[in-house]
Amino acid sequence: QVRLVESGGGLVQPGGSLRLSCVASGFDFERYAMSWVRQAPGKGLEWVAAIDPTDEVIYPLASVKGRFVISRDNDKNTVYLQMDRLQPDDTATYYCGQDRYGHNRGQGTQVTVSS
Repeated sequence: QVRLVESGGGLVQPGGSLRLSCVASGFDFERYAMSWVRQAPGKGLEWVAAIDPTDEVIYPLASVKGRFVISRDNDKNTVYLQMDRLQPDDTATYYCGQDRYGHNRGQGTQVTVSS
């Protein structure tokens, strides 16, 4: 069955960086768009980034443009989210999804940005 396992979260100071990873299994990874969404405490899901099978990327969330980069390695069935210049408002649980829009998400990885 489909399985997505996120990792790489943690506690980081404002201005710091983290690289999230999501290892996929149970489906033909290279044929699927993949995505990252996030949810802060008490708030709804935010669509952060997506990458198509052709490596076309989109960043629907304006606040992360220029700071976050989504990428994928089809040989490793893994999608990444490089996050730079992190801010307290980036604090959330980050999930990867099995399509462009964050569906069929994994269990998530917690990112906390705080001094």
